[in-house]
Parts: sequence; C-alpha cells; structure tokens
Amino acid sequence: MNKHLYPIPSREEILGVLRTNKAKMTASAIADGLSVKPEELDGMTRRLNAMERDGQIKVDKGGSYTIANQDNFISGKVSSHREGYGFLIPDDGSEDLFLPEREMQKVLHGDRVMARVVGTDRRGRLEGGILEILERANTHVIGRLLNENGVWIVAPEDKRFSQDILLTGAPGKAKAGQVVSVELTEQPTRYAQPVGRIVEVLGDVDDPGMEIEIAVRKFGVPHEFSEAVKKASAKLPSEVRDVDLNDRVDLRDIPLVTIDGEDARDFDDAVYCEPIKIGRSRGHRLIVAIADVSHYVHPNDVLDEEALLRSTSVYFPRRVIPMLPERLSNGLCSLNPDVDRLTLVCDMVITQDGEVTAYQFYPAVMHSAARFTYTEVAAILGNTKGPEAGKRLTLVPHLLHLYEVFQSLLKARQVRGAIDFETTETYIVCNPSGKIEKILPRTRNDAHKLIEECMLAANVCAANLLETYKHPGTYRIHAGPTKEKLTQVRNFLKQVGLFLNGGDSPSASDYAELMKKIKGRPDAPLLQTMLLRSMQQAVYSPDNIGHFGLSYDAYAHFTSPIRRYPDLLTHRAIKAILQGRKYEPKGIDLSLLNTTVSNAARKQMVADKAAGKKKVEKDLTIWDALGVHCSANERRADEASRDVEAWLKCYFIRGKLGEEFTGMITGVTQFGIFVQLDEIYIEGLVHVTELGADYFQFDDARHELRGERTGKRYQLTDKVRVQVSRVDLDARKIDLSIVQPASSKLPGGPGEQRSVGTTEKGRKNSTNTRKPALEPEEKLAPVFSKATKTTAVKKGSVKASEDSFSGGRRQKSAAAPASAKKKTTGTAGKAAKKRR
Repeated sequence: MNKHLYPIPSREEILGVLRTNKAKMTASAIADGLSVKPEELDGMTRRLNAMERDGQIKVDKGGSYTIANQDNFISGKVSSHREGYGFLIPDDGSEDLFLPEREMQKVLHGDRVMARVVGTDRRGRLEGGILEILERANTHVIGRLLNENGVWIVAPEDKRFSQDILLTGAPGKAKAGQVVSVELTEQPTRYAQPVGRIVEVLGDVDDPGMEIEIAVRKFGVPHEFSEAVKKASAKLPSEVRDVDLNDRVDLRDIPLVTIDGEDARDFDDAVYCEPIKIGRSRGHRLIVAIADVSHYVHPNDVLDEEALLRSTSVYFPRRVIPMLPERLSNGLCSLNPDVDRLTLVCDMVITQDGEVTAYQFYPAVMHSAARFTYTEVAAILGNTKGPEAGKRLTLVPHLLHLYEVFQSLLKARQVRGAIDFETTETYIVCNPSGKIEKILPRTRNDAHKLIEECMLAANVCAANLLETYKHPGTYRIHAGPTKEKLTQVRNFLKQVGLFLNGGDSPSASDYAELMKKIKGRPDAPLLQTMLLRSMQQAVYSPDNIGHFGLSYDAYAHFTSPIRRYPDLLTHRAIKAILQGRKYEPKGIDLSLLNTTVSNAARKQMVADKAAGKKKVEKDLTIWDALGVHCSANERRADEASRDVEAWLKCYFIRGKLGEEFTGMITGVTQFGIFVQLDEIYIEGLVHVTELGADYFQFDDARHELRGERTGKRYQLTDKVRVQVSRVDLDARKIDLSIVQPASSKLPGGPGEQRSVGTTEKGRKNSTNTRKPALEPEEKLAPVFSKATKTTAVKKGSVKASEDSFSGGRRQKSAAAPASAKKKTTGTAGKAAKKRR
C-alpha cells in the first residue's frame, strides 16, 4: 500500500525512462523525465533503492542509475495456478521458474514479465523473482459480482486469476451474484489488488447458455462478427453467378452427394465413385468435391482477417461459434442439395488394394444430387431392398460403389499399419434450457467410416501435391513418440510380458501390431491407455515430418475450409500451383497472431535446440507463424469446449448428490484417483484421503496407488463403486467417495467401443452445434498435447480422445503440493474462501 499521499512512478515507468536514455541518469533527471515534483522525490528515491536492491538497476559512485546487466534475466509468460502460486514459462524454452504467491500478487495469468532466479524452493525447483512486467495480457475479466462487507468485488470465473477485482464506482444495474465483464483500470501490484469497472452484464449464472458466454470470454474466443465483416458478407451474392463458372469443370451432371449428420447445416464436401478399369484390373474413380471458400474469401480482406483471427469454428452443445459468417458457412459455400455450388475437386484413381495411382485437382461447379445422413446411408448399405433404398433407387448403385472404394482404402490402411485405438465417444443431449438431459455413447457406422476414408485420401493427395511442387503450406504433422515416453511405456509393457518393437524409432505399424496382441486381454483398456499416452501432439507446420499415427509420409488438411483456416490456406496453395504461380501469405500483422505453444511443444523445442535442429529466427517464415497460430487457436477452441462441457456436467450431477455409481478409474495421481461414472460418462475425483485409513504410495510406472499397510491397490481401468459427495460448479469439480474398493469384476462398464483411428472428416454428426466427428489425428493430437500435464485418459466427452486429459486432472507435475490434503476447490482470493 502506498504510504505517501502522492503517486509514485511505477518500476515499469522508471525502467522505461532508463531504457530510452542510453546514458546514465541521476535521480533528478529521472524525476524530470517522469514529471515528478520536488516534494514527491522522496517516494521515487525509495523506489529506486528498492529496484537497486532487487537487481533491476545499478547505481555508480556518482549516484547515476542504469539498467542492470540483463544477461541473467529471463523473459517469459506467467502461468498461474488456482492455489495462488504460478510459473514463469521462459520464452527460450528453458526450465520453468516457480513463482511463489507473493510474486504472483503483482501479475495476472498470461502477463509477460522479466524475472531472475533468486534461489530454489523446498522442493528444489528454481524460484524466480519478477523484476519487470513487460506486457499485460488482460484488459477484461469475466466474473461474479459480489458484495463483501459493503465492498463490491468481482470474483473471476477463471480460477487461474487468484485475485478478486476491486470495483471502482457503483455496480449500476448489475446485481450481486450476476456474471459481469470488468475492464481493468488498474493492474495488480505488490501492494494492491486489481481494480476495474463493469462494462457488460451477462446475466445470472443459471441463465440458458451462460456457460458458453463465460467460456468464450474466459478463453478469448472471438464470438461476434464486426460490422465490417457483416457488411462484407451481405455484399456476397446469394447464389452462384455465371461469371463464377469461368475456367471451371462442369460436374453438374455427376450425381455427387453429401453425407452428414441429421441436423448438420453446413456441408463442405461431396463424394462420387464409379468403377473403372486399371489395365486388366478393376479399380475406382473417386471424386471428392470440397466447398471453394477461397473463391469468396480473398487474402487480407475483412472476411479473411476474421477467419484468420478465429482459425477454427468452435463447437459447444447447442451452439457453434463459426469461423465464417453464416451467409457463407450455411449458404453460399455449403454444398446444399439442388443448387449450384463452386468447389475445388480432388479426382482420384484408386486400385482394388486402395492405392491412389493418379489424382488431379481442379476448380469445378457441382449440383448436389442428394443430401444423405449417416443413418440413412448405413440403412441402405445394410439392406439395398429396404424402404430407405426404395426412396433413393437411382443413387443406390453409386452408394455401393462408394462402399467398394471404402473397402479398398480400408485394406490399404491395414497394410499401412495406421494405429486404431478403441475408445468411447459420447455426445451431450441438452433440454430446451440448454442444460444436460443425458449423455449418450455415439454409434459409428460404415457410413461414417466411408466418408472418413474418402477424406483421408483427398488430404493425402493435397499434401503430395504441395510436396511435388515444393510449395510451402501448413502440413498436419504428427511426430513419433519421444525417447522419454518410449522408455516409460516399454517399462510398463515389460511388467505384463509385452514388448513394443521398433527400437528408438518405432513405426505406427509397430503400435498396430501390438494392438492386435492385446485385443481380448482383460487388461486391454489399461494397455491401450498406456500406448495412447506415449504419443505426441499433432500440429500445423510447414516442415513436413509425416504423420505418425496415420502412417502417412505427408498429410495436410484440405477437406474442411468452412471451419478450419489451414484448409483454406491449402486451397490457396493448390490453386496457385494449378495456375503456375506461388502463393505466400502477405500483409499479416504478426503481432495479432497467437504464439502460445503447448508444454509438449516447448519441451520439443528445447530438445531440438540441444540437438541443433531448431530453426534460427532468420529462417522462420510466415508459414511457421501461421502454423503456431492455427495450432494455438485449435487448442483454445478445445479448452473452451471442455470448460463448457465440464460446467454442464457439474450442473447435471448436482441433482445426483448422494447417489452411488459404478465407475472405472481413468486417472491415478499422487493426490487421488479420477473415476468415470458408467452410464452417465462423467468424471470425478476420489481424493487420497477418501481411500481409507492407510498411507498410499503413488507408483508412476504402474499408474496405481497402493496402501502400505493394507496392500490395497487402485490402478488405471480398475472398477470401483463410488458416491457423489460434493460438486463445485465454479471450479468445475466433482468429488466422489469410495463405497466399494477397486475390482476388475464389478458389473457395468464403458459404453460402445469404437475405433479412434478411423475418423477423418470434420463432420457435424448429429447437429450443427455439436462438435464435428474427429479426424484420426485430431483424436490423437489433443491427447498428446496434454500428456505432459496429466496421468490419465478420459472417455466421457463429445470429442472422446481429444478430451482425454481434460477436467480436474490438468496440472503441472509440480502443481500439487506434496503436503496437499483434501483441497479440491479453487479460490478467487481471500474473499472467495468465505463464499465456500
């Protein structure tokens, strides 16, 4: 707290003056530069002394000040923990610095700071001291308006903000308990909490859709189109014009069809197949037509800038935040039936063995012959004499040809050795008020798999074209497992008499071979979980290293330009190749791009730097920046979706307090076990103190907790019977207590199994507001990105494997204090403790 009756220049202001003046400065010169009055010099002098003591500045014998040697200073981003402490994530990828609570009082989550190592904490971790705030990350905070003893504060919804916001002025029309958006007028300091003013009242926490309103603001998801974007989209034609058909192949006589979920509204791909002769053998011609978004969205126009800012559509239960305005996504670019639409086509020749022997890309115009649903196509394929087939008699032969080419592609997939993981994918069914009515396992049929294989084939051709013409682009890359992960999984497999072939560089086929061996084993779910967790993250990058999980030498996203910006970039690159030129994104403000990388990516950067593989800054291109940006925004979308689903699940299970469920252990940590409840696919935590009167040792290699006295064990995939004991809606946490100890023989279990490795297309499976079904690497990648933070796999979510490490498990390995007792809820400053 400032004991002086006048304002004192901040450390940042003093450093700014010293930085702009290369010469040394006396205290009076600094005062002049900051307009400090003579009678206010005492306070500034005290601050200068404190900054010298902290190593920020140094003073010579003549009393002149300069900025201290910054060679031992570390710049980076602050990552806060809900318990009040945090970490500095260094820009150079070096070891994280632990920031104790006293240091975190100066900053908020996401701020960029300059710090230095001041020692080690009691755990031996490097501890940092913040010297300077380089950049404030937060201008607005979402939270709950509260009145604490006559003082209005806002308790942030994001529990990584451990300080409440002190409200300046009256709350206006906002009422206590409502969710509001606060603009920060004063950032936190060592002695004062942040101050802000209400700029938006979102409503009551129980209002329909409030969880989504909170999530999009909490994670910084752009959710409203600007007036400029609305005007630009309004100027677009409502239908394809004759002038648009120039230099396009006319496919309007080809019965291309779309196959999507029942309630999908944006159709970005259509397919057609016919048998052909390849020499003396039989093969197929497969046409995959993709909406030509690049015809309407041009580089650097307002629509393009908005699409780049968003990078991806974000899917919530009952709502989607689209990448493009609805006039494009559901209208002009959507391949709706019975209307002309512009497309970019991948036309392939495929053998009976599933080998693509030839392909070509070309712009075209099509006229969709029908809009099919997965359910309808599956019924027709299952019974070509049935009522569904009777309604589509002229198209049944074409569907059968599609099924034939699917069988060929599936055969090639098996020969290639792509990894197939079995897991349960679920989806949320909401009631009219937007709350969960039930959670159901998703049934995948051959129609899903058919489309997925067609999309995979087109994506591979797109990547091959980029490689052939040496044109840069955003490949979807997936690196093989790291040496550290391989050692962990092999040690575990050794204990159960299994071995993963391939040495230091196993292939996807080595994984696939092992998967065949474990099928049918009682511990198959556990083994699959361990193999899954040994994977890395799939990301976008101009440096093609192949796709490990799919076993492709080159892979790029091409089939969903309506909802993914990398696909739009791929379209532009392909068109440039067809026109004999080169496309390079220009005019992009790099300061607006998302530069956040995952922990796994940071670790890989450190390893690459040590091995001399890291790109030097001068070699980085705009494609590198776009790859990082699109990958970061993809993770942002996933986090926002998971947050909404977690809130809905907590709200749903509040009505089941005290009820008992059978469940499976999906995570084991030193502080407890995570259990997914059968039938309702919701996960909660059984804290270690609830496991019984014993001291439980955590075995990281076996993923189990074992009681020292009783020998009782709780291991990944074991069955337990639990009771719902507590629900914290704000912290998105569900506490469970053990009713019956671990067993592998309890009745009940996870829902219908499906193959994780066979989904490709970003489909809207049941409703346009539901997340699309996942491409195989989409299912794998987000799991990999969380692997360094967690110890478990979760199955109960809309995007099953993408959400595998969500919920209460997200943590740093050092985040949970060893002395932690049953403390399973977050806080929002001291005032929050009173609200429990």
